[in-house]
Amino acid sequence: MATPSHVPVLLDRVVALLAPALRREGAVLVDATLGLGGHSEAVLSRLELARVVGIDRDPEALRLAGERLAPFGDRFTGVHAVYDEIPTVLADLGLASVDAVLFDLGVSSMQLDVRERGFAYAEDAPLDMRMDGSTGITAADVLNTYDAADLTRVLRDYGEEKFARKIATAVVRERAREPFTRSGRLVELLYAEIPAPARRTGGHPAKRTFQALRMEVNDELAVLRRAIPAAIDAIGVGGRVVVESYHSLEDRLVKQAFVAATRLDVPEDLPFVPAGAEPAFRLVTRGAEKANPEEISENPRAASVRLRAIERTKEAA
Repeated sequence: MATPSHVPVLLDRVVALLAPALRREGAVLVDATLGLGGHSEAVLSRLELARVVGIDRDPEALRLAGERLAPFGDRFTGVHAVYDEIPTVLADLGLASVDAVLFDLGVSSMQLDVRERGFAYAEDAPLDMRMDGSTGITAADVLNTYDAADLTRVLRDYGEEKFARKIATAVVRERAREPFTRSGRLVELLYAEIPAPARRTGGHPAKRTFQALRMEVNDELAVLRRAIPAAIDAIGVGGRVVVESYHSLEDRLVKQAFVAATRLDVPEDLPFVPAGAEPAFRLVTRGAEKANPEEISENPRAASVRLRAIERTKEAA
């Protein structure tokens, strides 16, 4: 099995955004997408008063991150869960609130770099794509059981694939001949169905389809839709939620949740804001921050990142 690598995206900026919330004794960060623990390691190293609760649905990621973060002793706690289970995780740990929550969304280096997981299109591998390999449907199940309309929806909505209907029709035709089991055959089909001019732009022709299948298999948008409000509710005064998104649909959900939390709840034509009616949150970032060209050249996975942060300024009314 290949050894995964891990290059955290926007590491210094993420730590800088988290730092104001974590500079007190016993401050707690929930790293909701632990992966191989790169962001957590930086927080534990640079913010010595903080401790980290690391959540991941991938048992192998938890194991490897646990080894990496073992030198920090009881300042790190790893939890096997999906990140929309934040309220349950905190209740189990006896935490009424935390000081920060971090999401680094999408597929991790851990999953991309281990060929056997089937996330990457560059090598032939089983069509799995489950972040927790012990449960749920696989990418092969989606390809072999969804009808053409549902496949089209998945590819169009999650992959933003212009040729979604054409690809879905071809998948249904080809699976009747032989079910899909490995990524190499799917990549061949995509090369055959996506016109040559379209293949020459926008990166690898399989990128959008593989992204769409991964998001469907792991129910990523539904999980995120529950997780962001849960994270916002979990932080105390001065606490921050920091989110790195890599897909326009993810970023839109985050933006909508942050805007809703910071919106004034008074009539628009009111000439002043009554005392106590100020929102309980403020936006820390202006819009979505992006990686600079230098970082993108060193870490191509940073090219599509959108970074947003919000802070609780007072208790909810």
